[in-house]
Amino acid sequence: MAAYIFRRLLAAIPVLFGLTVIVFFIMKLIPGDPATAILGSYATPENVARINAELGLDKPMLQQYVIWLGNILHGDFGRSYSLNKPVLDEVLGRFSATLILAGTALVLCSILGLVVGIVSAVRQFGWADRILTFIVLIGISTPSFFLGLLLILFFAVKTRLFPASGMYAIYGGGGILDLIHHLTLPAITLAIVATGVIARLTRTSMLEVLRQDYIRTARAKGLSERKVVMKHAFKAALVSVVPVIGIQAGFVLGGAVYIETVFQWPGIGSMLVTAISTRDLLLVQGGVLVVAASYVIFNLIADAVQTMLDPRLRR
Repeated sequence: MAAYIFRRLLAAIPVLFGLTVIVFFIMKLIPGDPATAILGSYATPENVARINAELGLDKPMLQQYVIWLGNILHGDFGRSYSLNKPVLDEVLGRFSATLILAGTALVLCSILGLVVGIVSAVRQFGWADRILTFIVLIGISTPSFFLGLLLILFFAVKTRLFPASGMYAIYGGGGILDLIHHLTLPAITLAIVATGVIARLTRTSMLEVLRQDYIRTARAKGLSERKVVMKHAFKAALVSVVPVIGIQAGFVLGGAVYIETVFQWPGIGSMLVTAISTRDLLLVQGGVLVVAASYVIFNLIADAVQTMLDPRLRR
């Protein structure tokens, strides 16, 4: 098992290197000039040239990338010129809030998706299967930001059951209950689409497993339907579902950019929106790189869990 994980880590190195190339050069394609955005009305040719020289933007692009990559390998992501603070400190501070939101949404979509998929498979073509399938299709088809606005309208504006924005209350907040109160709507919004994807795959995998000969044998031996479904069928179907949960973790992180903007959640998504508007390239590059690297790590964890469930994959 350790050798397999080590091989997967080695395989992730070129992926992470490719991410640095994509992140750096895509950011260079964003129209506008950072020096002009920094100087504003003071953006004379002389001042722009001075700022470009201070930031190293007057060097050839390839040289800029080599310098940036070397600094990253030493743990230096640069300094945000819009916030006047180290990029890594800001990114990690915001990323903790994003992890709370994305982690909660991932737990919700995993549990709900597995339960819905199992019920739909066991009750195939029944009323429960039809109703759940219909709800899942609506959830997958509805844009997350639109669903978030609907939830704000009904649960924050109309009924006032939940707050419409923020991570904590402005006055008198800060506890775990206050965090859960603010977390509910954005986490549900972020989890809806991923729940539908996991539920559909779980249903398909369960139906395939339930038709296998060893399942018929287990039933012929007199095992209860609950043991047949949960102990034998679900464990076998989970091997196919775990990698998709890892992929959905990446989509949840990516979707957090929109949801954090809708709910004004102080995470890395809202930070990236602000950084792009202010042309803070180092902050954008650092944020995108951390999110992309987290996506790779989540997939490595999913691969490791899948291998634990099915040792044949180690070969």
